[in-house]
Amino acid sequence: MPTIHRDDPGARLLSPASPRPVRRSTLLSAYLALTTRAEGYGNRLLTRRLARGKEDPDRIAERRGEASQPRPEGPLIWFHAASVGESLSLLEVIRRLGAHDPALSFLVTTGTRTSAELLAARMPPRCIHQFAPLDVRAYVSRFLAHWHPDLAIWTESEFWPTMIVQTDDAGIPMLLINGRMSEGSIRSWRWLGRAPGALLDRFAAVQVQDDLTANALRQFGLPERKIAVTGTLKEGTPPPPCDETERQALSEAIGGRPVWLAASTHAGEEEIVLDAQTRAAGSTHNLLLILAPRHPERGDDVARIIAASGLRVARRSTGEPITRDTQVYLADTLGEMGLWYRIAPVSFVGGSLMEVGGHNPFEPAALGSAIIHGPHVQNFADVYARLSAASAAIEVRDAESLAVAVDRLIQPEGSAPLAYAAWEISSSGANVTDRALSLILDHLPDGARVAQG
Repeated sequence: MPTIHRDDPGARLLSPASPRPVRRSTLLSAYLALTTRAEGYGNRLLTRRLARGKEDPDRIAERRGEASQPRPEGPLIWFHAASVGESLSLLEVIRRLGAHDPALSFLVTTGTRTSAELLAARMPPRCIHQFAPLDVRAYVSRFLAHWHPDLAIWTESEFWPTMIVQTDDAGIPMLLINGRMSEGSIRSWRWLGRAPGALLDRFAAVQVQDDLTANALRQFGLPERKIAVTGTLKEGTPPPPCDETERQALSEAIGGRPVWLAASTHAGEEEIVLDAQTRAAGSTHNLLLILAPRHPERGDDVARIIAASGLRVARRSTGEPITRDTQVYLADTLGEMGLWYRIAPVSFVGGSLMEVGGHNPFEPAALGSAIIHGPHVQNFADVYARLSAASAAIEVRDAESLAVAVDRLIQPEGSAPLAYAAWEISSSGANVTDRALSLILDHLPDGARVAQG
């Protein structure tokens, strides 16, 4: 793979990179060989995804590595994330890097339309979003030839072998921050022999969220000197914003009614939540549920589920107002979680009654909403353990226990102790961001250290 001449902003991949020892893996080599001849497959896959609405038709070329924007002048840091949560956790890091060095520009790649829509509204200055190219050699080569970043940063567990190998072979230093592997991922990786070690050893340094991930990376052969356990970047992420005019209007429509939120729910959870609403409303007069599914495109399905439950619903996406008769407000819109967490003093965080793995509890914690969750929170196991130890969250297992928790916390002063304890935990995470910033600045190539002196 050729290397990048960073002293020429218009340069492309021109000459072979300086060789360095890398681990070998027969499985990894076979995968790389397949992706060398996979352009036709990639085109067919994108056609199918486009037909299912999973790709943006106006930006489909980006998935083939064709840039839709010019490369900015000067040093460029590339961040790669999988989807919404991972990409949003990077924004504070990018904001602070940009404030530290006004010469830096930033490229963020993700693979989902939802992440692109949210990032478009929240990205800091000098930041460009592109859809990540599929892991096909021709696509990745085209992508790197255009952007030729000075530093590449992966997040969580989004490991695409061809992209990683080609980036490394091009002489671009790589970091992994906010790394996390689930127990299921770890079990799967153990079947891959030397491939995980051969891939991960190409990173100059790795910061992971927890000991489980760190221990797994050691088992895969990543040297101890490269690994640091720092916690999750989501601890240091500012809470999601909201439109204050909308907040005031909704608060007036709700009036003095007791209200709770079911946030980021998945298929199978809405029925449980609605059952809990019916039960809790029996003892809490005029109780209102705000139901915000994780994927707003499920709005039609969730509306049918609510109708089948017999509860009266008003739907956000169609502009239906909250009235005295509304029992469920279906918040099937994108990018408004900051609004719902600010309105509701009690929040059930979804993805936890089904085996999804749970979602980020720092957002409700930072906004003073008491947290309820189910037992399946392995994606944030360390965080929920800390919340539990501090009596800062309540675990439930079914509609009955969820109704009991809502009924308890919705009472005057019922939610305040939990909300305050959770806020204290959420406000202690700035050190995670600090350590990520320090690592990134330490690994910027000398030619990219324009304003650091």
